[in-house]
Amino acid sequence: MLEHMNVALQGSLFDTGTDSTDDTGAAGTPAVRQLDGLRRTDLGDGAWVDVLPGWVTGAHALFDVLAAEVPWRAERRRMYDRTVDVPRLLSFYDEHHPLPHPVLTTARDRLSRHYEAELGEPFRTAGLCFYRNGNDSVAWHGDTIGRGKAEDTMVAILSVGEARPLLLRPRGGGPTVRYGLGHGDLIVMGGSCQRTWEHAIPKSSQAVGPRISIQFRPRGVL
Repeated sequence: MLEHMNVALQGSLFDTGTDSTDDTGAAGTPAVRQLDGLRRTDLGDGAWVDVLPGWVTGAHALFDVLAAEVPWRAERRRMYDRTVDVPRLLSFYDEHHPLPHPVLTTARDRLSRHYEAELGEPFRTAGLCFYRNGNDSVAWHGDTIGRGKAEDTMVAILSVGEARPLLLRPRGGGPTVRYGLGHGDLIVMGGSCQRTWEHAIPKSSQAVGPRISIQFRPRGVL
């Protein structure tokens, strides 16, 4: 667990945390918008993504709370013939543990209601990743350790902090799709996406600020 995180984040000038039609408080207070305006892209082979920029307002304030209060941990993993540092910090909340901010609970519940007809079950867990700078990344992968290996499912990712590109490509190669996600943006990967496509957050040689992603998943999707 890292007790003190020293990070610098420039909030979006358009991210005021106010919205006349949604769950809002004072200016700068994190709040969740309705899911109106989701844009779906059909990727083929049963895969799709939904995107909604600025779904959470006051996202810079949410970033500050998560960076300071989540019990982040560094991990090491076996890769081929050596053990390496995982290039990001991690935290995980299973379905029996309260999420680290009430706006995340609202977000998870709103996603569950919106996708109930398609998904057939609620989102239950939340995995958090802290990308501290351009050296932090995640390699090409699909969430196929659990049920996503054989079943259609969904993974919803909320991003707070500075924008980083999320790349998607078909398994086996093909054109890459790029989304720049940050400042409260939402992307939902659905259908066969986890087993027919891969996604990644690449390293950057540029000076980039910190970003936190929150991945909401149904039970058994890893």
